[in-house]
Amino acid sequence: MTFSNQLFFVLFLIFPLLRASHPKDCSSSSCGLQDVHARFPFWLEPNQPDFCGHPGFDLHCTNSQKTALNLPKSGTFLVREIDYRSQHIRLYDPEACLARKLLTFDVSGSPFSALYLAKYTFLTCPNEVVKSSGFDSIPCLGNSTSSFLATTSLDIAKSMLPSCQIVKTLDVPVSRPVVTEKSRFSTNVNNQDLWLKWDSPSCSNCERNHLRCGFISNASLQVKCFPFEKSGHNNTGVQVLKIISLAIFGPIIIFATCIAIGVCTSDRFTSRRRRNVAIAAAQPNEVIVRAGLDESTIESYKKVELGESRRLPGVNDIVCPICLSEYASKETVRCIPECEHCFHIECIDAWLKLHGSCPLCRNSPSQVREAV
Repeated sequence: MTFSNQLFFVLFLIFPLLRASHPKDCSSSSCGLQDVHARFPFWLEPNQPDFCGHPGFDLHCTNSQKTALNLPKSGTFLVREIDYRSQHIRLYDPEACLARKLLTFDVSGSPFSALYLAKYTFLTCPNEVVKSSGFDSIPCLGNSTSSFLATTSLDIAKSMLPSCQIVKTLDVPVSRPVVTEKSRFSTNVNNQDLWLKWDSPSCSNCERNHLRCGFISNASLQVKCFPFEKSGHNNTGVQVLKIISLAIFGPIIIFATCIAIGVCTSDRFTSRRRRNVAIAAAQPNEVIVRAGLDESTIESYKKVELGESRRLPGVNDIVCPICLSEYASKETVRCIPECEHCFHIECIDAWLKLHGSCPLCRNSPSQVREAV
């Protein structure tokens, strides 16, 4: 891994920490000043990020700035009220025809269930029958020839004329228990609101104690109660302190990491550079090809361990003539017999394997073979 790649990896690990120190605001939000307020477990998109609410509790704003909830199998409803303490939500149909949606209503696939259920029977009758009998019909479901009726009494529905037909009997979510009507039809099923409840997540205790409900952590769907964060001077001071701390310690951490990586890789880089330079210098530039020395001959050449002064015998400098790198204290070098020119061991060994002479003075202390 190169130095640049290592640096990128470090920054990649640090950046999420910097970003996490500036969490998005999860305070309550609304589509309009007079509209319902959305807070945990609900979240209002796009005003709030999804981690501000529980899955399945996403709300959105309509073009008329009304809060809407989409039930996967029943369509979109407008929200009239959310009771966070009792965990109830009150919905109504934006098209003012709740009865039409109730005919296919299904809360499965959502976190909600009915608060109470009332069994209603829907039937159709010819318009002339309805008008002559004075029955209350549901106007948004009728047409030019027939009218829709609804009643909580199945006996009444069955006692109608043969020209009337039962369409469906179903359980309708209501806000309170309904007493069965035994004498008449009603339009209440269309004029009332739809009441639902949710059991999980349970935030009732938090609401009763005036605490904020939220996730324990980003990796869990478990919830707990938190105190509300005070806005204003104190909150601003905390944010400023976080920014100052990051501004001071962030660069220090990055710089220290870069130094550590540089120290770890410098020895390896130097050794590789020496070897590459020695091999490159050993490549013949002439037509004459010189045979190098064998291992035993090279190993017979004197080795010298440098002291703190890094001083070498003779005319040698503190820089290796092959790789042009300075010698280090306690480093071992090899010297050529007779001329006593010294070099890094890895540098001169690579040279002598290809050439039998000193790279400085071309002195040949041992006989070498030459071939054209």
